[in-house]
Amino acid sequence: MVAFDSAETVVHVKGLYKAYRRGNTVAPVLNGVDLVVRRGECVYLAGPSGSGKTTLLSILGCILTPDRGTVQVLGHDLGTLDAEARIALRRDHIGFVFQKFHLIRGLTALHNVCVPLVLRGMTRRAAYPLARQLLRTVGLGDRCEYHPHNLSAGQCQRVALARALVGDPDLILADEPTASLDAANGQEVMDLLRRLVRQRGKTAIVVTHDQRIFHFADRVFWLENGRVADHLQAPLAPPPSAKEHSP
Repeated sequence: MVAFDSAETVVHVKGLYKAYRRGNTVAPVLNGVDLVVRRGECVYLAGPSGSGKTTLLSILGCILTPDRGTVQVLGHDLGTLDAEARIALRRDHIGFVFQKFHLIRGLTALHNVCVPLVLRGMTRRAAYPLARQLLRTVGLGDRCEYHPHNLSAGQCQRVALARALVGDPDLILADEPTASLDAANGQEVMDLLRRLVRQRGKTAIVVTHDQRIFHFADRVFWLENGRVADHLQAPLAPPPSAKEHSP
């Protein structure tokens, strides 16, 4: 993999189009998205269901491929990468936080956090100290040996956040990370994410419907009809009707 220059823009999307196809039916999802995200930013993607937020996140995370347009992530043009290179970029440089946590039920919190490191080829003996440190950082140092079913929803999301960060990724992608949490836990988790992003010099892109957490973002982009329809300068509720324009 090509080394990533920390001075570069982390995400640069230009004219991105993506459609889903079922037989002869074509359903456009992204319709000419332009987006720039820089190192150290915590950026939110908001908008109604079906506006393309999760699809955009999946493309940035090298899970889906675009139909047209340019997508550069961490200095790599995703359109030029083969499947193996996309997997390596996702594994080594991108951390994911999911709505439903996606923890492995049979593993303890410690072992769940170790998973990304083991996938990189690190031994468990070497991974344990790093995982323990991250669990202490997210306030769960005393829960290392707990299984997911013995943890609260807020604690599970903290484990998921530690797992996303343990490999020291340059980019963190979060898909509705507060949807399974109550208001208090949602605020705590997003405050923690923002602080860790800033302390570690990372970048986070968060898909959310939760307007209560907008104030944790540096910028909020409103997606509608598959395009970036507005850039919200302040942590306010989305406008009732946004005019389409590029950010």
